[in-house]
Amino acid sequence: MEYFEITGGTPLHGSITLQGSKNAALPLMAASILHPGRTTLHHVPAIRDVDVMIEILENIGCTVQKDKGTLIIDAAKAEHFEIAASLGERMRSTIILLGSMLGRAGRAKMPFPGGCIIGMRPIDIHITSLGKMGAVFEETDGMLCAETDGLCGTRIHLRFPSVGATENVILAAVYARGRTRIENCAKEPEIAELCRFLREKGAKIEGEGTSCILVEGVSHLRDSTYTLMPDRIVAGTYLFAAAATRGEICLEGMRPSDMESVLDVLGRMGAVYENREDGFYLDGRKAINPLPVVCTETYPGFPTDLQSQLLATLCVARGRSVIRECIFEERFRIAPWLNRMGADVTTDGREAVIEGKAHLSGQMVKAQELRGGAALVIAALMAQGITRVYGSAFIERGYEDLAGDLRKLGAVISKKKAER
Repeated sequence: MEYFEITGGTPLHGSITLQGSKNAALPLMAASILHPGRTTLHHVPAIRDVDVMIEILENIGCTVQKDKGTLIIDAAKAEHFEIAASLGERMRSTIILLGSMLGRAGRAKMPFPGGCIIGMRPIDIHITSLGKMGAVFEETDGMLCAETDGLCGTRIHLRFPSVGATENVILAAVYARGRTRIENCAKEPEIAELCRFLREKGAKIEGEGTSCILVEGVSHLRDSTYTLMPDRIVAGTYLFAAAATRGEICLEGMRPSDMESVLDVLGRMGAVYENREDGFYLDGRKAINPLPVVCTETYPGFPTDLQSQLLATLCVARGRSVIRECIFEERFRIAPWLNRMGADVTTDGREAVIEGKAHLSGQMVKAQELRGGAALVIAALMAQGITRVYGSAFIERGYEDLAGDLRKLGAVISKKKAER
């Protein structure tokens, strides 16, 4: 098993350029199979989830060329619209291919995504919504099978603004007959990114960023080239790392307008920031204030994908903080590891109470999922002594070069292989 070894106690300082967005790249790659032609994507992050999606696309019949941060996807010969269970098990977000497969071929077969360590991820909203458009579902040998004689546009009201369900309905609606009206849809910036990308390919979509998106079905799409947005969750991770270590950093390429709730939290902690010509600057030297209550919410609220990073940062605040997790029911799994490092975190259901300490101490800890793993790295950066964060593969699902970026900011961190 590989691990990150970190010697803590050094405030982060310096400038780095942000990677492309994981949560935008995967839906755009899924959307590429709608068009039996070429899609060129720039600023694609070199992460494990992207590699798995490439393997899935190639398994379907696409040709994928990869050159640094550019992908050229040719879906002209895509005809095998089934995802093997062995591939589906490696990435939970394979479900976002459902809408594209039904739109392109009228059929799809894939493993159920099931749950994961941060909580269950039910797909009933996906199935109900696509069913209203004319898709028929059944379970065969533990696989989700879907077929349609032709998708039809209709009014769909999502009972919860699920990002994945919103993406699937948008993808299915591109070729559906007539107009699809998606109410109570997700407003995340990655949804807007998907809509902009599809418009570049010739889709007719409006309303992204609001609670109602309209899609008018078209008969065909076209070749296109698109550059992905920066990753706001990676940006937030580095901002919290700077606050936790009482450092100063500048992030090139960050979009502050996508991160208002995160910046509000950092400001309440005492951080000072501004958007400059050379990037987004944050001074975390006085980010010592505890937070009475922070609740995770759907966008534009505070994102669940940054809750663990905030939790780690508050472990050295001067006072008591409370975090309420309102999206996933199992997102406090890092609490025992933080306590092992000397933190004082008490959890009860969906609430965590954090009593700030003067410092943490280096220990051996283990990442069990993507964002929790990044949070343990933050804890290690502010701890006294050496910390080993095992399970680096989880972190590499979403961070292109976490260790390299942090070294550019002055951190003492390296990736190593455990001895057998």
